[in-house]
Amino acid sequence: MADSAAGGEASILITVEFTGGLEMLFSNERKHPIVLPPRLDDGSRPNITYLLQHLVEHVMRDQRKALFIMEDNVRPGILVLINDTDWELEGEEKYELQQGDNIVFVSTLHGG
Repeated sequence: MADSAAGGEASILITVEFTGGLEMLFSNERKHPIVLPPRLDDGSRPNITYLLQHLVEHVMRDQRKALFIMEDNVRPGILVLINDTDWELEGEEKYELQQGDNIVFVSTLHGG
């Protein structure tokens, strides 16, 4: 039986993947299982904005936060896919995370 949070709702389990070099910021691991609360302190569901903050605070081991986040959003040049769909079609940072979601961050920036 899954652990339940207050109100009887189960935690949200998602998978986050990093490619295109971003994995180096996350302990050189490409896939990370992430467990999130079903509701935030204000009663809302966790969204991509919350996930970004969670990743930087709890998963990222590299100190170079600016290579991933700029002004509290994904740095330009990083493609975000939500279940294989461009996040622009899903509401970008406002997308509310669902059980089993697969979120992929792909760096499109290359040295030259």
